[in-house]
Amino acid sequence: MQVHGLHSTSLAATLLVVLHCANCALAQSAPLSSDRPWHSPAERNIETDLRDIPDSRFTIDSAKTYSLPELIDMAEAHNPATRDSWERARAQAAALGVARSELFPILAAVAVSQTTRQQVLFSDRFYSQVIQTFQVELDLNYTLFDFGARTGRINAAKAQLLAANFVFNDTHRQVIYQVQQAYYRLLSSMGQEDAARASLSNAQAVQRAAEQRLAHGLATLPDVLEARSATAQAEYDLQAILGAEEIGRGDLATAVGTSATAVIQVQSLDQIPSRETIGDTVDQVINRALEQRPDLMQQVAEIRSENARVQEARAAYYPALTLNVTPAIPSLYGSQFPYPWSHTADLVGELRFNLQWTVFDGGARKNRLAQAQADVHAAEARANVKRNQIADQVWTAYSNLNTAFRQRQSAVALLQASSQSYNAVLQSYGYGVRNLLDVTAAQRALAQARSADVLARTQVLTAFAELAFRTGDSIRVAGRPRP
Repeated sequence: MQVHGLHSTSLAATLLVVLHCANCALAQSAPLSSDRPWHSPAERNIETDLRDIPDSRFTIDSAKTYSLPELIDMAEAHNPATRDSWERARAQAAALGVARSELFPILAAVAVSQTTRQQVLFSDRFYSQVIQTFQVELDLNYTLFDFGARTGRINAAKAQLLAANFVFNDTHRQVIYQVQQAYYRLLSSMGQEDAARASLSNAQAVQRAAEQRLAHGLATLPDVLEARSATAQAEYDLQAILGAEEIGRGDLATAVGTSATAVIQVQSLDQIPSRETIGDTVDQVINRALEQRPDLMQQVAEIRSENARVQEARAAYYPALTLNVTPAIPSLYGSQFPYPWSHTADLVGELRFNLQWTVFDGGARKNRLAQAQADVHAAEARANVKRNQIADQVWTAYSNLNTAFRQRQSAVALLQASSQSYNAVLQSYGYGVRNLLDVTAAQRALAQARSADVLARTQVLTAFAELAFRTGDSIRVAGRPRP
């Protein structure tokens, strides 16, 4: 008895340990405290799952020079955002198929095998009885009519599919704009690099001139130090621009859908043609945006969906008639002591019509209908909000483009004047007519004018891209403009 008791105690302890370990393995607890990060085996499992996710990034030819349309095509094919919205649209198409399936009957097949053994009382004795059942049964259910409930659900699913397709189009619009913005930022950085190198060259020329004049006793040491300081400042500005250019290349690679470390060669700013005029009035541009912006079309599709929900809610006031047909072929085997086994089989079944009509539900149908109608009005209000936002966005982009045109003209004049001023001051300094402070001031003005010229040219390109983004022109299939 004592040995048995020890065995029971050990078994109970083992069970407790097993249950505790199982609880620890299955339960998900919160972090134990707030003073340190949370780490657990579940985190390592997530890291493993992350490594198992297929990588959509692709290899790009680092020796090829890509144009903007080529980069946009690659982004539309490889950016994960377009794949995400595409899969969501496919899922919504499947949801429409589910809704349409309600128009067809449901047919299920059932096979049953059952053995029953019991004692049956007959007169004053119990007799052993065994019944073995084999049965194949078909179950058909079909809604004959429901006064538009299924139609409402189908129409709602159709509208949701339209909305998902418009979201897919809008994702392409977003991706195209993202690539354009990154592309023009990179072009701006490359142009700023050229301008910074030219400014550095000018600063070095001024420094050499100051050192030569000092060697001939025509300049002072502070003049040389000032020239060296200007050269160091130009070198500092160049390094900052080179850093911005590296970031710009990473942003462009990411927008295209490849690794940020990928090297993408692009055309220089001087090789990019730029349009001189818009060609349309602001009213024409706004009207075009209101006709083709996919996010506004999505709002209209949402209104359709909510109207279909109203149709479904109204159908709840009426009865629904369903048909149920259940044919079956049972095969029965039975035995009762002391008689031998017996068998029977036949075609049996059931045909049933079910008319269901909710007479009273405490106002549930009324409130569901009111809710659906309110959702329609809310969707219409959201569409109006979106329409006003689009008009304002297009107006802003249109104004920014006109401003960019004027700034580019001013930047051209500024660069020309600054170049002439710098050359004249440097020549005068060589003749001893002007001092070094005048030269360095003219040099800084020229550097700023070069930077402003590059910025003005890229601003025009960026403003055109923004206008195409705001109007939806960037995703037009036939001859879509890609500034």
